[in-house]
Amino acid sequence: MEIRPIKTEKDYNSALSRIDKFWGVKKDTPEGDEFDLLVTLVESYELKYFPIAPPDPIEAIKFRMEQMGLSSTDMVKYLGSQSRVSEILNKKRRLSLTMIKSFYKELKIPAEILLA
Repeated sequence: MEIRPIKTEKDYNSALSRIDKFWGVKKDTPEGDEFDLLVTLVESYELKYFPIAPPDPIEAIKFRMEQMGLSSTDMVKYLGSQSRVSEILNKKRRLSLTMIKSFYKELKIPAEILLA
């Protein structure tokens, strides 16, 4: 087993090929250990060179609404009025700290997304 840092795209593609080869190996074996190390290296490389931007806060709220089967009427209890719901969902009004706390607590939307 020869594990090296991933420094180039060639190294990255090589690591991905090795991962494919080891896919489904048993844990706690030399191959399983190599697989785990390669996955960790690839994840680190991807975080550095292919970062994923956090989602837009309003799009995150809409996504959670869809997941939970909520309508804009259901959002009144979090935002106060139907007109405020409309303003927020159409990005005509910013989220207040109280709204952010409510979405975090009640809808389990991560605060770092809502604060973006």
